[in-house]
Amino acid sequence: MSMETALITGASAGIGWELARLFAAEKSNLVLVARRSERLEELAAELRKQHGVEVRIVAADLGRADAPRTIVELLTRDEVSIDVLVNNAGFGALGPVAELDLKRQMEMIQVNVTALTHLTRLLLPGMIQRHRGGILNVASTAGFQAGPFMAVYYATKAYVISLSEALADELAKSGVTVSCLCPGPTATEFAETAKMGNALMFKLQTMTAAQVARAGYRGFRRGKLLVVPGWMNYLGSMGVRWVPRSMARGIAKRLQWDK
Repeated sequence: MSMETALITGASAGIGWELARLFAAEKSNLVLVARRSERLEELAAELRKQHGVEVRIVAADLGRADAPRTIVELLTRDEVSIDVLVNNAGFGALGPVAELDLKRQMEMIQVNVTALTHLTRLLLPGMIQRHRGGILNVASTAGFQAGPFMAVYYATKAYVISLSEALADELAKSGVTVSCLCPGPTATEFAETAKMGNALMFKLQTMTAAQVARAGYRGFRRGKLLVVPGWMNYLGSMGVRWVPRSMARGIAKRLQWDK
């Protein structure tokens, strides 16, 4: 029986919600982080009842620069060690860089990149010291090419993939596992939040959050670095390596921009 504790950001819905269920099913204690405390309470009650695990909730907005340090200081005060960090929180926004709200774009970088890096830096030394644990970063197939009209989002996910690959190499002999989950279009709140309801990519076949979470969880437990769920997503992510970058950009543009 595992006695590890996993911290999962963005746990109030979608892939984060489903990952929490998977970790709890294997008896991992949990720290669930998101803005919506009522949703976290609902999930925590379910997991305590079904699996008998300890579940803490931390209502925090990772769009705030001080949030990661506040979270870690709270856990340190309560003598909670984090063995697994799941950096799942993130969001996108559709539109031209010159027109999208600047504050929203800066917040996207804060959540998708800065908070992820901040939490990793704060929690990684403890994992290295204990010679166990791991980091599961949630990126996207968007990170494998540039994405016109979602330029900032695609760039943030490219950062997550690059960081994960470099970290995995740095930690190869440390006992700490690094995995990067790269889903394609998934049936979550993402499309609504990003205002992408009419985008072609979400009118084609999408995976469920549960399917994506299972693939990511299995890949993490097996020590797989890059996990791309779904064979179409996998072929697409690999295919961009063999086509001109201008073609890859054009395909991405057509899949998400209907104007």
